[in-house]
Amino acid sequence: MALAFDAAGLTAYMAEIFPQVADDFAVDELSETGITMRLLTAERHLRPGGTVSGPSMFALADVTVYGLVLSRLGRKALAVTTNCSLDFMRKPEAGVDLIAKGTLLKLGRSLAVGDVHMYSEGSDKMVARSTMTYSIPPEK
Repeated sequence: MALAFDAAGLTAYMAEIFPQVADDFAVDELSETGITMRLLTAERHLRPGGTVSGPSMFALADVTVYGLVLSRLGRKALAVTTNCSLDFMRKPEAGVDLIAKGTLLKLGRSLAVGDVHMYSEGSDKMVARSTMTYSIPPEK
């Protein structure tokens, strides 16, 4: 399936529909095989102990799969998360961005399933893995 957006177009559309988090995430790479997104880690994303918080990691996984779905379907802002599985494997490094590599496992008429692997920038050790399912709104 051809991409509906390039990285810049996807970034602009996501900033348009979710301006409240536009400064938290960046699309590093977008291709027909996947997406690489970044959590622009700031103090607000940290938890006691100096590591990235679980809710911030969830948000990165969620926005990564959302970006994958939008990159295929185009302007379908009402696609919503219906299921999430998130495994925390090791403590992310503080002071660096969190990188998510996402792949679309299935894109059907009503559901999309994506897989996300998260890493501290500069490390090849996975800090978390997530599978997300999105409901796709019906055509009108």
